[in-house]
Amino acid sequence: MFNIEKPSLDELPSLAQLRRSTLVAVIGGVLILVTIVLPAEYGIDPTAAGRMLGLTDMGEIKQELHEEAEQDQQLHGDNQSLNLMNRVLGMFVSTAYAQEGWKDTITFTLEPGEHAETKLVMNEGDQADYIWRSTGGRINFDLHAHGDGQSKTYEKGRGATEGEGSFIAPFKGEHGWFWRNRDKHVVTITLEINGDYLEIIQ
Repeated sequence: MFNIEKPSLDELPSLAQLRRSTLVAVIGGVLILVTIVLPAEYGIDPTAAGRMLGLTDMGEIKQELHEEAEQDQQLHGDNQSLNLMNRVLGMFVSTAYAQEGWKDTITFTLEPGEHAETKLVMNEGDQADYIWRSTGGRINFDLHAHGDGQSKTYEKGRGATEGEGSFIAPFKGEHGWFWRNRDKHVVTITLEINGDYLEIIQ
């Protein structure tokens, strides 16, 4: 076994040294919090160091997405289910309709920060097929439904430029998209739809 000599009192750090080390650690922690954590996580940059390091933009995006998620939850509930079969089916129906022509085509623009909704009035069991694309920038969207005291989220996306798919209405009501432009540019959205819906509400 190794014999470890017990340090003498002279070799141990003094109380003053421990205090200085603690103070240095606290100051270092505060600097990391102010210059890195706050800008990167919350977009708060009191020293402007986060902006120089590119961390503030990251934090602002996180806060925008967090705010967006809260707004979506208040509007449409917390159901974030994604129907994979609808997306797979949409790959086939979009090809077919590209050849035969879509029932309706809707085009609109959103300024930065603006939002809009496009709803299909459908009966239970009705099916709708769609394909959409955005030009000029990215878009946040929430494909959902509500009616008869029920709600459902088919799909959500952040910073997307296109989407396609198909869904079957599980209940009578309004089924469609909530769009929000979180980009810094004007975004133009083109939505092509086909199916058994009764009318389109914008």
